[in-house]
Amino acid sequence: MQASEYARMHAVEDRMWWYRGLHRILLASLSGPSLHRVLDAGCGTGGLLRRLREYRPELAAVGLDADATAAGLASAKAGRPVTAASINALPFPAESFDAVVSADVLSHDLVDLDAALAEIHRCLRPRGRVVLNLPAYRWMLSAHDHVTHQSRRFTAADAVAMLRAAGFRDIRSGYWNTILFPMMVLRRKLFPPRNGSDVALFPGPIDWLFSRIVLAEAALIRIGVRWPFGGSVLVIGVKP
Repeated sequence: MQASEYARMHAVEDRMWWYRGLHRILLASLSGPSLHRVLDAGCGTGGLLRRLREYRPELAAVGLDADATAAGLASAKAGRPVTAASINALPFPAESFDAVVSADVLSHDLVDLDAALAEIHRCLRPRGRVVLNLPAYRWMLSAHDHVTHQSRRFTAADAVAMLRAAGFRDIRSGYWNTILFPMMVLRRKLFPPRNGSDVALFPGPIDWLFSRIVLAEAALIRIGVRWPFGGSVLVIGVKP
């Protein structure tokens, strides 16, 4: 992404409804006493790392981003170590982490899917888990994807097949951002924002309402509800 897009993300990701829902879902996926060391691969400007520091301070959470500017912003925001490097060649020893989380990174133009998944698999300890958030549906490619340099979108079935081919097992997948998905389609396809990017603060009442909707979805996902469609795919796999 360009520096302006990272600056926009840095300014809004702690306050924008979509990021709050995303972080809540990812935090729930990283629960459990067996996790001690976690990598956020493609951490952007550090929103999730900051949430991990707040809600799971006992975790040794490490960040990585290919952009040095983003890595610097993330380290300052989260108070966590952040490495500037590519997910295609992770600069960590084998079996370094109990979990690797990556949000909307494998869809990026510069990511080699096979290499990135092989690297994640290599860096996970046995029984370690990978947690991926991915943008849904190729037909939803839009100006936002162009601005953020993302050329891939996935179905839940795509995500499962991709992790299985990379050697992961016990794979679970599903959608979220379901209730607001029709509005997302209209905005992306008929009324795109002038600068192409959806990363922006909404008026307070709208942001409050949208936040409550996605947080309610996240709560239902935690108790086992599987949404049939949505704007994002969440997939979790385990290294045997």
